[in-house]
Amino acid sequence: MKNAKPWCVMYLTLAVLWSAASAATIAPDATRVQSNAIALIPQSAADGRPAMVPAPVASSNAPAFRAHPSPYNVSNAQYPRIEANSRVTFRFTAPDAEKVQVALVTSGQNSLNPLPYDMVKGQDGVWTYTSEPQSPGYHNYWMIVDGATVLDPATNAFIGYSHMCNGFEIPEPGVDYYDLKDVPHGDVLIKNYYSKTLNAWRRIFVYTPPQYSKDATTRYPVLYLQHGGGEDERVWIEMGRTHLILDNLLAEGKVKPMIVVMETSYMPRPAGGGGGGFGGFGGAGGGSYGQLMINDLIPWVDSNFRTLSDREHRAMAGLSMGGMQTASVTMANLDTFSHIGLFSGGAAIGFMGGGFGTGSDTAPARLDLSRIYNGAMTDPDEFNKKVKVLFMSFGSEPPLENPEGLKRHQEQLVAAGIKNSYVYISPGTSHEWQTWRRSLYTFAPLLFRDAAITASGTDTSPAVPSEYTPPREEDIVDAASSWLLRQLQGNSEP
Repeated sequence: MKNAKPWCVMYLTLAVLWSAASAATIAPDATRVQSNAIALIPQSAADGRPAMVPAPVASSNAPAFRAHPSPYNVSNAQYPRIEANSRVTFRFTAPDAEKVQVALVTSGQNSLNPLPYDMVKGQDGVWTYTSEPQSPGYHNYWMIVDGATVLDPATNAFIGYSHMCNGFEIPEPGVDYYDLKDVPHGDVLIKNYYSKTLNAWRRIFVYTPPQYSKDATTRYPVLYLQHGGGEDERVWIEMGRTHLILDNLLAEGKVKPMIVVMETSYMPRPAGGGGGGFGGFGGAGGGSYGQLMINDLIPWVDSNFRTLSDREHRAMAGLSMGGMQTASVTMANLDTFSHIGLFSGGAAIGFMGGGFGTGSDTAPARLDLSRIYNGAMTDPDEFNKKVKVLFMSFGSEPPLENPEGLKRHQEQLVAAGIKNSYVYISPGTSHEWQTWRRSLYTFAPLLFRDAAITASGTDTSPAVPSEYTPPREEDIVDAASSWLLRQLQGNSEP
């Protein structure tokens, strides 16, 4: 890992600590090899809970897309070019350079870090490279020119890996839930609030639903949505397309209108170190970031937006590091949050093939509920009363994701008396944005299934349609050829 980015090293350290703390709770005699397919516990309305409806994925009979410039290119720039076979062609002009590479993540390379691929120099001084087929969704990349990291001037820049990157988008044929459509649109606001805890200004992105600015009497539930390591508060809009996903779900009557608050997950390190920095984990109240949320962020949001400010109408979710942070904050503050979403991180199963990936053939492994999730599940009945939804997701591709471990963990929770969990496995994806877009799409309709109430007490929320039905097994079972989890090699990136 000598070339790993600093955020990846910190993330792996946190993940190992989280895994070690969780692994101590599994029964020592629990050993088995999981079957290749993931058969999830039925998650339907039969037990009175809302049914989980997985995000749509590419259809085999959907029309193929044509080759086209990446949608993030600057005006009239033709490259990066998305080829019809999902490969990407890059061009970079550097006539005096001796070596140019493009850094990107390719499916199957088992790395959270983009890897460098050599470009070929033409007589005109233009370097080119065509990638292997890329998975659907958003991907970061950047150029490396004679060893220096350089942005491609032909396309826009986005935050990732703790620095600015370029990006491209691979279409998913037949899937349009995150596309811009002719439907009513909400607003994305950029606000600054002053944190008395830190004596500093903090920036947040806030999504408000389409009717928010038109009806001054309606109050709305709030979802606090956290980014991953090396990112910041803007990514759930720029890469995740949260506003478009919710606009489209609202237009189809599949989700309750809500406010979404996106803030940076990072905390400044105090003098002498410790207590902050990478996510502000650990300690009372969900760590330093949890204390900031409870003391500063949530009161400010409730004072400046028309929110439903009770626990039943407040949710928190996050991806990767943000999922770990969500678990830390919510489980220590169940009087504040009632809906929890852990996307590719935060579940007490370990990371990248570790944790609870194996168990008994005949019965779920025993959990010591007092030693996971801040002890929040020690009284299962009380936890079930307070938490309406505990949603956990992974992509289907190990070892960077741990789908078998997550499925097994749900079995353990159910056996221990926890009745409010949902598990979603994103087929064919790894630790990437398409996993998290799909997770948000699947999670959002489960939220706030009671009503949003106006000041006069009238229910103004669109009802979730009656055609919501339990998902078919083929919608939630991944047909990947191999699901055996394995540890990364010692020289692999985290």
